[in-house]
Amino acid sequence: MTAKPAAAAARATVYGYPRQGPNRELKKAVEGYWKGRVSADGLRETAAALRRSNWQSLADTGIQEVPTGDFSYYDHVLDTSVMVGAVPERHRKAVETHALDGYFAMARGTQDVAPLEMTKWFDTNYHYLVPELGQDTVFSADSTEQTGQLREALALGLAARPVLVGPVTYLLLAKPAPGVAADFEPLTLLDRLLPVYAEVLADLRAAGAEWVQLDEPALVQDRTPADLNAAARAYRELGSLTDRPRLLVASYFDRLGDALPVLAKAPVEGLALDFTGTAAANVDALAAVGGLPGKRLVAGVVDGRNIWVNDLEKSLATLGTLLGLADRVDVAASCSLLHVPLDASAERDVDPQILRWLAFARQKTAEIATLAKGLTEGTGAIAAELAANRAVLASRAASAITRDPAVRARAAAVKDADAHRPQPYPERAAAQRAHLGLPLLPTTTIGSFPQTTELRTARAGLRSGRIGSAGYEERVRAEIQQVIAFQEEAGLDVLVHGEPERNDMVQYFAEQLTGYLATQHGWVQSYGTRYVRPPILAGDISRPEPMTVRWTTYAQSLTGRPVKGMLTGPVTMLAWSFVRDDQPLGDTARQVALALRDEVNDLETAGTSVIQVDEPALRETLPLRAADRPAYLDWATESFRLTTSGVRPGTQIHTHMCYAEFGDIVQAIDDLDADVISLEAARSHMQVARELAGHGYPREAGPGVYDIHSPRVPSAEEAAALLRKGLEAIPAERLWVNPDCGLKTRGWPETRASLENLVSAAREVRAELAAGDA
Repeated sequence: MTAKPAAAAARATVYGYPRQGPNRELKKAVEGYWKGRVSADGLRETAAALRRSNWQSLADTGIQEVPTGDFSYYDHVLDTSVMVGAVPERHRKAVETHALDGYFAMARGTQDVAPLEMTKWFDTNYHYLVPELGQDTVFSADSTEQTGQLREALALGLAARPVLVGPVTYLLLAKPAPGVAADFEPLTLLDRLLPVYAEVLADLRAAGAEWVQLDEPALVQDRTPADLNAAARAYRELGSLTDRPRLLVASYFDRLGDALPVLAKAPVEGLALDFTGTAAANVDALAAVGGLPGKRLVAGVVDGRNIWVNDLEKSLATLGTLLGLADRVDVAASCSLLHVPLDASAERDVDPQILRWLAFARQKTAEIATLAKGLTEGTGAIAAELAANRAVLASRAASAITRDPAVRARAAAVKDADAHRPQPYPERAAAQRAHLGLPLLPTTTIGSFPQTTELRTARAGLRSGRIGSAGYEERVRAEIQQVIAFQEEAGLDVLVHGEPERNDMVQYFAEQLTGYLATQHGWVQSYGTRYVRPPILAGDISRPEPMTVRWTTYAQSLTGRPVKGMLTGPVTMLAWSFVRDDQPLGDTARQVALALRDEVNDLETAGTSVIQVDEPALRETLPLRAADRPAYLDWATESFRLTTSGVRPGTQIHTHMCYAEFGDIVQAIDDLDADVISLEAARSHMQVARELAGHGYPREAGPGVYDIHSPRVPSAEEAAALLRKGLEAIPAERLWVNPDCGLKTRGWPETRASLENLVSAAREVRAELAAGDA
């Protein structure tokens, strides 16, 4: 049956697009600027060329309204702070002296000035720079970047829509500035911020904007009546402005809940909503509030966060339902395409059968354009595309690649006792102290060490065939020898092998597990110039052979000090991959956990006494709505324990987490039952230590004293001050000393100096404790 065409032509649009370019040109230009090899003008020219290429690509695939302002040198929330003049006092002089250098100083810090705190963007692996606000914050408008990008797009003859972080979300993401009372609520600054947004909107209208999109993803979280009242007031005030473009308020990542009627009643011209996954509930909720009569609805029906081909007929059915709920319905992805790679057609090494199942950003824009055409002209106009889509979906559903009966049988046989260590923590702690013989305030690192030019050259040579596996392994052994020798010389207590053989903490394991698929060009921005290639979880998971034992035991052979075995945990293996969408996440996590359990047991058998299973994504993957969290935390914590519960009491299990709001998951951290946890804490001034203490956390912890995402070298005095602050919350016999995170992205000179200062700080505070006991 041919679907009836829409009353008004549906437009195809997106909220944002990958920034990096097909060969990560932005990363190379920004890092070249930091190193002095690229001028400021050269960086700006590269950025402008990438924007033009993105917009033209979008137009070529049928996107009829392109976004502007989504492009950023580092982070779009930082761009918003610049736009509203929320520059911390310690960075103001640098920004006024040289805007670009000051911008990057806020992101990365300098040797003398600390950067802004960084944390995860909702439940994604993208990191944003947290605004710092206080009672004395004075906002001022600077729309230079936003109007400039709009004019660039309009000059190409394109219909363009600026995209801004909305004022309510911006304030809800902010934190009290250093020195401001911890209970200060940035949302109280809303009345001070709205006139600045009004000025920016007027500037954009003068620059030619017909529509402006204001992103309010914070409204999909559980919000208080005060938050919802603030949202109502914000859009009542912005909607009442006369000198402004039409306003499209967007929200995504989940269902809107109580915020939907607030936005539906607001005097704005349109809403952009997510209708994928749990956010599909927005369909019925929108009908319940009477729809959006006289307004525009942009329907996010193509998943902007995963890479599987869209079910076009299912999406058309959703769009058909929505047609009766708004004056016009346009088609989009569920969120910005920032969260997916650029182009699946660039993948030459992927099985052609599987490649048909994949849709990266460029393929998703084609799907959006197809859906808009079908909605406008009827399904008869896209009959060929629908037939091809049905065939692809059927191919994936029937493929033997997706199912392994042996893996499923093993997962089904798991018992509750398999996910619990039989010995209570005090008994384990005594056995570990006797076995390891560590000092008070033991020092360690998180895992990775700097990846040198020689190592990267060797890895590239191995891929291209210029060197053989023997030559590459010789380079890896040399790197491990250097890392072990330095750690012994510096005086660290528990060592690591430095992970020179690993390209990425998830990809490395994915390449050795059945069921995973690695890409060559599937880069996704994690933060700033840090890009990762999330593997694709296409089938059932198993471990054919040991993955880390060889290099861990080699490192242990070089020293008498304990060397940690280093693994990535099951939740993070899922969170930092593109997961299969044809079975519950908990089922997939159990499969990964069993594969990793085999690796943990093999490490212990090989003589490894300290094994770290990293779970930095535990908080990141936490559902945005409280009602959805218990079920997630049940399978997430069980999968970690299933990974680690097969070892003897004397084997010390560590885990690591970073750059997230840990206070939301302290009970879950406790439920992991790890013997030691290391956490990022330097930028947040030991906040997590206080949160652990408030919970009564009973095991050992290492809140970080060295911010590794900044190039600055913390002094021994600075590290000691943080350590003393940690001791206010955690007893000395349970406190570890470590950096915030792995050191892969740092250079050797700063790493060497920082770790030497870290060890000096630990020795200094140990001496103070000993003197106090004397």
